[in-house]
Amino acid sequence: MQRRRLGRGDVEVSAVGLGTWQVLDVRGREEEARHEVIRAALDAGITLFDSSPMYGEAERVLGDALEKHGRDRATVATKVWTSNDREAERQIDRALSFFGGRVELYQVHNLVAAQKRLDALEELKGEGRIRSIGATHYSHSAFPDLMDVMRGGRIDFVQVPYNAADTAVTEEVLPLAAELDLGVIVMVPLGSGRLVRNAPSEKDLEPLREFGVETWAQALLKFVLSDERVSCAIPATSKPERAKENAHAGDPPFFGDEEREYVASLARRA
Repeated sequence: MQRRRLGRGDVEVSAVGLGTWQVLDVRGREEEARHEVIRAALDAGITLFDSSPMYGEAERVLGDALEKHGRDRATVATKVWTSNDREAERQIDRALSFFGGRVELYQVHNLVAAQKRLDALEELKGEGRIRSIGATHYSHSAFPDLMDVMRGGRIDFVQVPYNAADTAVTEEVLPLAAELDLGVIVMVPLGSGRLVRNAPSEKDLEPLREFGVETWAQALLKFVLSDERVSCAIPATSKPERAKENAHAGDPPFFGDEEREYVASLARRA
């Protein structure tokens, strides 16, 4: 799978990562099955694993899986998400304990108390406990605030929504990221599963076969990854075989403008 630089700095990530929202929020006997998803992802070349304290048990389950299957093979991206200073400290301490005392990519989730949280993350970066700092938001209405943070010079990357049916970030956010040399992690590249539930026919996918596309999910992921401003897309899945399939979307060749428009037209029909 292709590796991509995550903006300025020396961090490289796999083009396809793994999101953990909902799918890793499990307890008990279900945890072992989710560990297998992480193992399959690592074996397929996925290096970036994204989580958050707002995802329930996901950070803990991910940490346990990586301890078992290869923490040294993973780039962990997690988040701090609270307006309460003491809770922010607790969230960060818990995450560091889950992931062996280090988190490669730490993000301010949804810009909550962004400037104060950036103070804490910069201190951790100075101590060598994190490598890169980012900020996230899912809402189009928050993009102006996100861009203000981007211009502030305190972050290395952003995480934003982008898929074949939602290209709002291409208007201003991605051009600014390119101008500032910031990395871009893409959330909901499959539209939170909505886009894959109504897959086009095998015949519709035929023009994309020469790009290594075998599934509609791969086509959707390759749509996003064919934008050179994108560092990594992070689809979520609870199935090991899906993690492997998704990983193949990170293999070149990537789409040109014509193929991307074709995928977008299929998505509009979904």
